[in-house]
Amino acid sequence: MRNTLYLFGILNEADTAWMLATGRQERLQAGAILIHEGQVLDAMYIVLQGQFRVSMAAAGGTELARLRVGEVMGEISFVDSRPPAATVTAVEDAVVFAIPRQRLLAKLAEDTGFAARFYQALSMFLADRMRSAVSRLLNRSMDTPVDDDDDEALDPQVLQRMALAGARFDWMLKSLQGA
Repeated sequence: MRNTLYLFGILNEADTAWMLATGRQERLQAGAILIHEGQVLDAMYIVLQGQFRVSMAAAGGTELARLRVGEVMGEISFVDSRPPAATVTAVEDAVVFAIPRQRLLAKLAEDTGFAARFYQALSMFLADRMRSAVSRLLNRSMDTPVDDDDDEALDPQVLQRMALAGARFDWMLKSLQGA
């Protein structure tokens, strides 16, 4: 959930309202593939319900990660315009919020304030994901348990932003339920 907290903690209410008006909900059944490794994406996704399995052919198809509510998917392909390096499959019936790539690119081109906030949020959660991945790799090599909920490195300003982000994400979810 931390990814969405970074995103909605940096974006403002107008940005969040634009995303809500622009995106769409997509329902997937358990076993459905949302993102196909090597195939171009036309959207970036936020998990609203359910869980997703991330796997790569190069890793023998084994599960590399589990994504839950609030996780953002497809952001790396959005940033580098390359096909995804992994496959993302619904583990259970799920709902995602899809933000169309072309609409997002147009918004980024026309609204520099939105672009600055959006890319700041992306870079913050990608940095967080990278730190977590490195920590897991180091802990795995030393046979040390990993605590994925370790928030001790977050300063009070970031925690305040995350509280605001949680409220915005809740508002988004409630707005979508009424739609």
